[in-house]
Amino acid sequence: MINLYFLKHILFTFLLISFTFSYSKAGIKTHLTGEISKKDISPVFVVLNDTLIKIKYDIIVKLYKGEDYDEALEKAFELFNLCKNKNDKFWSQKILFLIADIYDKTRKYKNSLEYYKKSLEVVEFYVEDKNDLISSDSNLGLAFLKIGSLYQKLSVAKEEKNKFKYLDSAKYYYEKIENLPQLNNEIETIKAKAFNNLSAIYERDSVFDKAESYIKKSIRIHEKYNNKIGLAFATNNLGNIFLSQKNYKKSKDFYLEGINLIKDDNSTEAIRVKAGLYTNLAWAMRNLKDFKAYDFQEMSYEFQDNIRDKEFRGIIDELSSKFDFDAQKERFQRQEEVKLLKEKDKVNTIVVISVLILIFLLIIITYYSLRQKDLQIKLSKTELLQSQNLDKLKSESQVRILNAAIDGKESERKEIAETLHDNVSALLSSANLHLQASRGQFNGKVPIEIDKTQKIINEAATKIRSLSHSLMSSVLLKFGLNFAIKDIAEKYSNSELSIDTQIEGLRRYEQNFEIKTYNIIQEFINNILKHSEANNAFIKLREIENTLVLEISDDGIGFNKNTITAREGIGINQIDARIQMMKGKFKIITSKGNGTIIKVELPIQERETINLL
Repeated sequence: MINLYFLKHILFTFLLISFTFSYSKAGIKTHLTGEISKKDISPVFVVLNDTLIKIKYDIIVKLYKGEDYDEALEKAFELFNLCKNKNDKFWSQKILFLIADIYDKTRKYKNSLEYYKKSLEVVEFYVEDKNDLISSDSNLGLAFLKIGSLYQKLSVAKEEKNKFKYLDSAKYYYEKIENLPQLNNEIETIKAKAFNNLSAIYERDSVFDKAESYIKKSIRIHEKYNNKIGLAFATNNLGNIFLSQKNYKKSKDFYLEGINLIKDDNSTEAIRVKAGLYTNLAWAMRNLKDFKAYDFQEMSYEFQDNIRDKEFRGIIDELSSKFDFDAQKERFQRQEEVKLLKEKDKVNTIVVISVLILIFLLIIITYYSLRQKDLQIKLSKTELLQSQNLDKLKSESQVRILNAAIDGKESERKEIAETLHDNVSALLSSANLHLQASRGQFNGKVPIEIDKTQKIINEAATKIRSLSHSLMSSVLLKFGLNFAIKDIAEKYSNSELSIDTQIEGLRRYEQNFEIKTYNIIQEFINNILKHSEANNAFIKLREIENTLVLEISDDGIGFNKNTITAREGIGINQIDARIQMMKGKFKIITSKGNGTIIKVELPIQERETINLL
C-alpha cells in the first residue's frame, strides 16, 4: 500500500503552490481587464461589506447558542482577523466580546479574561472620540461586569493562595461600575448585577453588613424598573446572608418572598431562580426542624429538570425556524464558489497535470525506500502495546475484585437501611398505635405492662432510626453531598476534634456517584478519628470543569507511607480501588509529625434528566 500520509503531505504542498500561482494570474487579469480595484470601491460597497460581516457574526452567534463552541470559536477568530485588517473597530470590539463569552461558557476563564480585556481596551481607546457605537457607558459597564465576574470565578477555581488577589481584582472592576452615571435602564441593570456580585463576595468573607448594604442597592434598582426576576434573585441573595448568620427564620421569610414574586412566571430564567430559592428554603426549614423541607427540595429538583428540558426544546425550535434562511444562503455561497473555481481551473489545469506526474514518480520511489522501515516500526509498536495491555489487565482485574466487594457492601447497607426505615419502623409505629388505642379499653388504671411495652417499642424505634441512618445517610439521599458532608462534620466534631468544611459550587449528581463519594469521605474521616490524634480537620469540596475536587487535611501525627503495613493499609487500598474504578486521581501528602493532606479528583457522573410530557 502507498503511504497515504506522505501522499497527502506532498499534494497539500503542490496545491498551495498552484493556488498561489493562480491568484497571481487572476490579479494580472483584474488589472488588465479593468475589474474592481480598492480605489474604485464605492460607499455602496462599504455598506454591503458591513452587511456581510453582520451575516457572518449572526452565524457565529447561532453556533454559540447551539453550544457548537469549537466551530463558533474558529469562525470568530477568522472574522476578527478580517475586521482587524479592515481596521473596523466596531465589529472588532463585538467579536472580541463574543470570543470571550465562548471561552467563559467552556470554563476557560483565563482565556475569557484575556479577550474581555482586549474588548475593553477598544472601548476605552475611543472614549475620547465620543463614538457612541463603541465607547458608550453601557459597553464600558458590561465589560467591567464581565471582567469582574471572571475574577470572581477564578477566586473559586484557583488554589487558596490566589484567592484574595482575584477577589480584590473583582471588587476593583465592580466599583468602577458603581461610579458610572445612572443614565438609563441598561446601565442601572448592570449596576444591580455588580451589587449582587459584591454582596456575594462580602457574604462569603462574613462581612455581613456590607453584603446586606450592596444587595439592598440592587433591590432598589429592580424595584424601580419592576424587574421581578431580578428582584427575586436579589431577595434570594439577601436570604443567603441571613442563612450564613444562622438566622434561619429571617432567611426563610426572604426565600418565600422571592418565590411569591415570580410564582406565575414560567420563563426559563424565572424557573432557574425558583429552583435556587426552593433549594435554599429547604435547607433553612430543615434547620428549623420543619420537615416540609423535603417537599420543597423535591420541587427544586422538578424545576431543575424542567430547565434542562425547556432549554433543549428552545435550541431545536430556533434551529428549525432558521433552517430555510440558512439553506438559501448556503446555496448562494456554493454558486459563488463554483464560479470562482471555474475561473481558477483555467489557469491551474496545465500546472496540476505536470506536478501530479512528478509527484506520482516521487511517491513510487519514496514508498519502496520507506516500506521496510515502516514495517519494523509497526512490529515494535505492536509488541510494546501487547506488553502494556497485559500489565493493564492484571492491574484492572485486581481493582475490579476489590471494587466488587465494596459495591456489594454498599448495596447491602442501602437495602438493609431501606428495609429498617420503610418496613420495621412502620411496624413499630403501628404496634405503638394499637397499644395507645388499647388504653381506652380500660375503665380504671391502665396495666403497667402497657406502659412498659410502649417504652420498649419507642426505644426500639429510636435505635432502628439511628441504625438506618448509620447504614445510609438520609441527608445524602434527600439533600445531596453539600448538606451530607456538613452533617458529617457536625456529627463527628467534639471537644477534642473540630471538623470544618468549605463546600463550593456543588449540585445534585447521579445517586450512586454521590453514595460512593460520601463513603470515600466518611472512610477518610474515620481514619482521622482512629489514628491521627488531630485537634483540627478540614474538608474542602468543590466542582471544577466537570470534576469533583476533594481535599481533606488534619494537624495530627501523620505517618510514613513507605513503612505502613498491608493490614494497616487495607482501608486505603479499598479507597484507592474505588477511586480507580471511578476514573479518578488520589494523592496522600504526609510525614511523621506533620499532619496529613489527602487530595482526590473524581470525574462527575450526571443525574439522568427526566423529560416531563
